Amino acid sequence: MTIDNAGIYNGMPATDLGEHGWECPWSGPTGGQCVETKRLPDGRVAVRQSTDPGGPALIYTPQEMTAFVTGVKNGLADHLTAG
Repeated sequence: MTIDNAGIYNGMPATDLGEHGWECPWSGPTGGQCVETKRLPDGRVAVRQSTDPGGPALIYTPQEMTAFVTGVKNGLADHLTAG
């Protein structure tokens, strides 16, 4: 399947991006539930929920992913998991 970058948009069905290339690097002991990522040919990153692979894909630019990962590493998301 060839991906046409012009047709990729936030909220599109993740299945429209194909089934190959999705990664779940953080699955650990989650019982198969994780956030899957896929690098797109133009450098953007698609994100989907593993338990709903046909659900919507969120599409992020490399700059947005860098800001998110940097924020997480710096503890800016810790309040989201605090009990």
